[in-house]
Amino acid sequence: MNAPLTVEKANLSPKDFATDQEVRWCPGCGDYAILKAVQKTLADIGAQPATTVFVSGIGCAARFPYYVETFGFHTIHGRAPAVATGVKLANPELDVWVVGGDGDMLSIGGNHLMHALRRNVDLNILLFNNEIYGLTKGQYSPTSRVGTRSPSTPKGSIDRPLSALNMALGIGARFVARAIDTQQKALPGILEAAWRHKGASLVEIIQNCIVYNDEAFAAFTERSVEADAQVHVVHGQPLIFGKERDKRLKRSENGYGLEVAPLGEGDPLIHDQTDRVLAGMLAALEPPMPVAVGILLDDPAETSWERAVRAQDAAERRPDADLGAVMRRGATWTA
Repeated sequence: MNAPLTVEKANLSPKDFATDQEVRWCPGCGDYAILKAVQKTLADIGAQPATTVFVSGIGCAARFPYYVETFGFHTIHGRAPAVATGVKLANPELDVWVVGGDGDMLSIGGNHLMHALRRNVDLNILLFNNEIYGLTKGQYSPTSRVGTRSPSTPKGSIDRPLSALNMALGIGARFVARAIDTQQKALPGILEAAWRHKGASLVEIIQNCIVYNDEAFAAFTERSVEADAQVHVVHGQPLIFGKERDKRLKRSENGYGLEVAPLGEGDPLIHDQTDRVLAGMLAALEPPMPVAVGILLDDPAETSWERAVRAQDAAERRPDADLGAVMRRGATWTA
């Protein structure tokens, strides 16, 4: 078993987490803004490059390990959560970040993402959602909306889109959040909260693909409408929104959803980030309802998966054990 790491927190700036590699995304891609926010977050939390690891799969977002001055693995399509699980199990003291797009994480990688979340491996999982496959030239993805025309759906997609956050909540994830690439004041704070959560954390980052799915989220991200089209959720604070801060969310009459009501007509609903049912209602909101942005659920467990595995191994470890005897016990065969 590896000895616990004892390195102190570093006192670095965001620039210290930038590599010498040329950042190569399409001009105007939302990934630039996310990279900037991640580098700021690493500086804010005092991250140590020697104990920080970024793991990615395949896709535009998967370039991330090349651009962050830490250890990194650029793995294969969809398998980043599985590789990251191995890294964390090998040394639980490492800070492990997983980066992938909606195609990488929710299509071929959906199974790996699901099990990393349900096991509660202490990973910081960043899912860039632009509702399209970017690197492979604009095919529709699991989050693409009905009617999306693409090279793989020339007549328009007939698939219902997958909600990453509702999927995560449904399988028992304990930290679920949504952020927007351009909201640089809010994004680092959400990333830091995900890092502080001990266990699996999933942050869906709404990210604009300027080439293949430009303005897909304009209905709630454009500056002219965002005040009325977004509700920013903060634990213990009322769920109010609007340009004039005059609207509130309330539970629907049947209790199974949320509705918009004028502020002043009844008490506003208070956000409780430990309430899984409320988190599910917020995750389900989509235009013309306001889209929920922020930490929807943060309800940590007593321990994370990799530490439980290590504790189990430690309980069975016998310093005086004979390796040969252990390997030969039980049923054996001679060939």
